Amino acid sequence: MSYNIALQFEDGVTRIIPCEANELVADAAYRAKINIPLDCRDGACGTCKCHCESGTFTMGEYIEDALAEDEAAEGYVLTCQMKPTSDCVVRIPASSAACKTEVSTYAGRMARIARDSSTTVSFTLQAERPIAFLPGQYVNLLVPGSKETRSFSFSSAPNRTELAFLIRDVPNGMMSTYMRSKAQTDDFMMFSGPYGSFYLRPAVRPILMLAGGTGLAPFLSMLLWLKDNPTEQPILLAYGVNSNEDLVELGALAELKSALPNFNFFTCVVDRESGHAKLGYVTEHLSPGDLRDGNVDVYVCGPPPMVEGVRKWMAGVGVTPKNFLFEKFSSANETAAVAA
Repeated sequence: MSYNIALQFEDGVTRIIPCEANELVADAAYRAKINIPLDCRDGACGTCKCHCESGTFTMGEYIEDALAEDEAAEGYVLTCQMKPTSDCVVRIPASSAACKTEVSTYAGRMARIARDSSTTVSFTLQAERPIAFLPGQYVNLLVPGSKETRSFSFSSAPNRTELAFLIRDVPNGMMSTYMRSKAQTDDFMMFSGPYGSFYLRPAVRPILMLAGGTGLAPFLSMLLWLKDNPTEQPILLAYGVNSNEDLVELGALAELKSALPNFNFFTCVVDRESGHAKLGYVTEHLSPGDLRDGNVDVYVCGPPPMVEGVRKWMAGVGVTPKNFLFEKFSSANETAAVAA
């Protein structure tokens, strides 16, 4: 049996490699021509110490000087002694360049483009092969006819050949202009990645998702993954936009709600003249109870003011979530920012 091991580097690059059930992660990485930090190979030096973000594994013999008992309890591993028993995400304390791994480059053709909203564009690329990524991550797409790239999160599930994206239509934006006036089905597009540390962690506690505008995209990817990998944990999505015409993918969210009995969502609109049932910002429609006394993983994707607004709201109600993961993006340059 072979498992997928996602190696998450410090610079946000992710490489997903196969690892056999009885194979050491360090050996699988070497086989994939990735030089993760390594020295003794005997569990003695600690050079290959990494953090396993998710997944299960067994560990061979090692000495405490290489990996202390409390570190092991926190999920740290020695890749020279680690054998997976499931798919795993392993955070590598080094850059992809230091590990001599190149960013993967892919190609695809435009399979579908929808311009139903005046403020957003959704499109699907047909890739040459299934693309592995962590739900919530993004890629850099090369704008056809230029040397410029723009960063967009997947709105589709991992390991598919059909890759969906949801982007803001920015006036005079390079990718927006292409998508709005030039893009046609069968157009050829190049992209690289995946990137980003904003991705779905193991669903071991309630999940609160807060999306601003096209920040909905990574949450669609996460929810589609959860549809195929169900959890009993409750999931709430708060989706806020500026105006009614910014509300998109409501049909997809309704389908996900039907498929995920423990999932619920609501929408709100900032424009006070919109007539929407919920007006204002997402935090105006959340209660301290939604933070479950801190026993919750909070995910936020939206413009910087929204992320900071959520942070201030949590501080105001005096609750610190178990995990607070966010990704800020700027629609002005159509670029996703570094997540934390």
